[in-house]
Amino acid sequence: MDAVPARVDFPAQEAETLEHWAKTDAFQESLRRSKGKKPFAFFDGPPFATGLPHFGHILAGTIKDTVTRYAHQTGHHVERRFGWDTHGLPVEFEIDKALGISGAGDVLKMGIDKYNAECRSIVMRYSSEWRTIITRLGRWIDFDNDYKTLDPTYMESVWWVFAQLHKKGLVYQGFKVMPYSIGCSTPLSNFEANQNYKDVSDPSIMITMPLVGDKDGAAIIIWTTTPWTLPSNLAVCLHPDLDYVRVRSTVDGKVYIVAEARASHVFPPPKKGKGKGKDADADAAPASYEILAKYKGSELKGLEYTPPMPELFDAEWRPRGAFRILNDKYVTADGGTGCVHCAPAFGEDDYRVCLEAKIIAKGPDILCPVDGDGKFTDEVPPYAGIMVKDADKPILAALKASGRLFSSSSFVHSYPFCWRSDTPLIYKAVPSWFIKVEGMRDQLLENNARTMWVPEFVQEKRFAGWLRDARDWAVSRNRFWGTPLPMWVSEDLSEIVCVSSIDELEQLSGVRVTDLHRESIDHITIPSREGKGVLRRTPEVFDCWFESGSMPYAQVHYPFAFTDADGKVDEARFLESFPADFIAEGVDQTRGWFYTLLVLGTALFGTAPFKNLIANGLVLAEDGKKMSKRLKNYPDPMLVVDQYGADALRMYLINSPVVRAMNLCFKADGVKDCLKDVILPWQNAYRFFVTSAALWRSRHDGAPFQPDTASLDATTNVMDRWVLAATQSLIGFVRGEMAGYRLYTVIPALVKHIERLTNWYIRLNRSRLKGQAAETGDGGDGGDGDGDGDGDGGDGSNSSNEADTAAALNTLYSVLMTMCVTMAPFTPYIVEAHYQNLSKLLPEDKREPSVHFLPYPEVNEALLDPVIERNVGHLIDIVELGRTARDHGNIPIRTPVRGIVIIAGSSEALEDLGPNGTYQSEIMTYVRGELNVRDVEVVKSLPGIIHSLHLDGRVVGKRVGSAFKAMMAEAAQLPSDEVSKFKNGGELTLAGEKVFLEECSFRVRYEDPEVTAANAAAAAAAAAAGGA
Repeated sequence: MDAVPARVDFPAQEAETLEHWAKTDAFQESLRRSKGKKPFAFFDGPPFATGLPHFGHILAGTIKDTVTRYAHQTGHHVERRFGWDTHGLPVEFEIDKALGISGAGDVLKMGIDKYNAECRSIVMRYSSEWRTIITRLGRWIDFDNDYKTLDPTYMESVWWVFAQLHKKGLVYQGFKVMPYSIGCSTPLSNFEANQNYKDVSDPSIMITMPLVGDKDGAAIIIWTTTPWTLPSNLAVCLHPDLDYVRVRSTVDGKVYIVAEARASHVFPPPKKGKGKGKDADADAAPASYEILAKYKGSELKGLEYTPPMPELFDAEWRPRGAFRILNDKYVTADGGTGCVHCAPAFGEDDYRVCLEAKIIAKGPDILCPVDGDGKFTDEVPPYAGIMVKDADKPILAALKASGRLFSSSSFVHSYPFCWRSDTPLIYKAVPSWFIKVEGMRDQLLENNARTMWVPEFVQEKRFAGWLRDARDWAVSRNRFWGTPLPMWVSEDLSEIVCVSSIDELEQLSGVRVTDLHRESIDHITIPSREGKGVLRRTPEVFDCWFESGSMPYAQVHYPFAFTDADGKVDEARFLESFPADFIAEGVDQTRGWFYTLLVLGTALFGTAPFKNLIANGLVLAEDGKKMSKRLKNYPDPMLVVDQYGADALRMYLINSPVVRAMNLCFKADGVKDCLKDVILPWQNAYRFFVTSAALWRSRHDGAPFQPDTASLDATTNVMDRWVLAATQSLIGFVRGEMAGYRLYTVIPALVKHIERLTNWYIRLNRSRLKGQAAETGDGGDGGDGDGDGDGDGGDGSNSSNEADTAAALNTLYSVLMTMCVTMAPFTPYIVEAHYQNLSKLLPEDKREPSVHFLPYPEVNEALLDPVIERNVGHLIDIVELGRTARDHGNIPIRTPVRGIVIIAGSSEALEDLGPNGTYQSEIMTYVRGELNVRDVEVVKSLPGIIHSLHLDGRVVGKRVGSAFKAMMAEAAQLPSDEVSKFKNGGELTLAGEKVFLEECSFRVRYEDPEVTAANAAAAAAAAAAGGA
């Protein structure tokens, strides 16, 4: 073996490993070797290549790489194809900014062909950087056999997906009020509209609507936060069962109508005084209104009123039944005035109630004086050409001038913004093509329940809640760069042909195309079969979420690539890799990719298109804010890798709450700590073995140490048997947890094993490993804890012969080699570096070009020994507690102590540590040496020992929500014996929620029973004295 330097440049070492992988074509070779094995299907969600990877991408990529590497090592063939999302708003928005395009008209003037050529030119702008960065992070994924949503094969499968939905009657064209991006000039789906909320300040105004012919000149008062919708007002809606009052204001003497529950808010009493004294406003003046009459909302139905701007649309729309009071139960008295203004083109409920009242009809004949770019049209001359949000102030000024503005203020609330352009959304009535989802809700919930999510609460609460309220999905966008809808329609929309393939388009039109973008097919017409001339393609393109949701089929060009010469589709071959065994993305995809995958999988095949899912949390800047290039509030990922290495970054991310769908405030120091606390001690243990093996060679005339893993079970040394057993238990644990995709439990176990290997096994056995004699119970100060052999603690054994040294070296070699393979999915670089050197001790025919070609270890039952693991666990606990006791007593380890008392805590521990314990003698020898004590007494319990439990608020709070406070209260009152029982394997429920060990920490304190009793007596006496 090569000598290992004391200091290692891990990033440089990783670069050498990358060269080795490239030279041996390691990834592709691993795929060639696994060909024919059971497939493990993995779907990779496609990112956009218009920007560089950030820590969120790196996190998701690390999770995916860890799981797929593990699947490969456990005997599966894992095809890993990288995907690119190349269509949609993100790309168009970049081009619009670069070319100064402000709307669809600019694109049409430029020409769709030229515009799409510009889009195509940037979609892979950073693809080479993506490849470099992802590869440097140690992820094995196929970039050469990638898929792109702009590929004609991909787009053709998207057509097929839509055509199947159309055949099932799940597609319809509707005219609906939808979230609308004025920045991107297109409607958005409901889940897109929920992706970017911000706190904003908006107007809060009350407007009078004078009743026509009222004897008192009374006016209904409505409240709105969108003044720009007032020119489009067509009705006022009241709740039929709410109480409304006619009041006279004592301020202006006018008569108004509002909900009774809101009257005191609309007409607040004036303050009695304006002084600054604390009692200046204590006595309020009488109410500023008097009630003249009371009505139910239903009694006011049908009354007519004068709209806010009658000069605009009164003459045209009043004959159609507009400008009257309607009733509907969506109105509440929780805020405002209890009287709602309705502009049917800009509100879902507004549209519904006006449609039911027959003020409007289904279709495009609706009052909507706002164009596709969010600007007022010539229908409202005073505001024509003004962006709607910018029109709020001039509209308010006009209302004030006309005497219709009752009150005006502002308020801060959470408002949706476009996820791409970051501009405020509006709700706007637009024609769109929809997928019927509402009728699928029950099946969606059933299919969701059949999948496994990590963590479960995202599936059971967030995602299931979203599915229960799922709306029909608007899949069309009024844009240009995307997969065009394959719908050819007659001028009156009565004849529709949905095309499912390039071949079918050729059959229907006589035109053969090789590309499916708009510039290639918009000119194609299809002869009408009903004598209606020609059918032309509807101009919309697909929502890019529909394209990404189609990836299970489109990435493999299904069904076309599975069809034989006779046109028969080999569906069985497709189903070998469908549904996917595993997918993973951020928790924000619950309303994005996860949702669209489930909808399309359910609609097409009646199943979820995935079996197992990991939803990770968001990676934020260190200050808890969103990472921002503008603010520069996070480090460059590659600088972190160049400084600490990819393994350290991977371990930091995987071993954080973000794998449990919680947010992570990224700290580069956290990566540094992983390097310092985990990787460096592991490296030192490896270096210590190499050094010890070199010492062996020097004592044996240059003959290298020959490991003999077949004789591992022959060692009689307690620590050898313990570390071998612990390694096998680790393998079993990791296998079990990885089967459940619980990465967050695996990494802590791996870290703990490394710590015990370095700080316990090597430290207690370094004299044996070096071939040096040591006196029994030497103990010393316990070494320096880094496992490199530089400390001076003894090993507690009396071994000076070479056979014992060989047993120790054999044990350590086996553990290090097993760790290489066990850790390979998690830290691919360091295991490769270790394996390449350690494997030089193996015969040539036993070596592999890469550790990643080795199968994941199976548990060796012959080496398992739960009794010895438990006993050494006692040893570690005792020594650590003893050191803590010495620190509290300020007693140095070199100062001998006469004796210690060990409280066993359980009958099992009492038996293990008692005189009849299997390993009692060896354990007590180590205890005496490590703690430098003479006498050791073991007792089952001791009066005054109090056990308490503390919940991890970040973890438990995220899981149980509002129940956490009640759980904390119950935890604080738990009796000591119940805490002890739970800690030792029992079950615990707090406030109706199950508690898990990994979510808790435990504390033990001692309270002198005599002092406690005295304090209680004193308290009782004081209470009695107080009562007297």
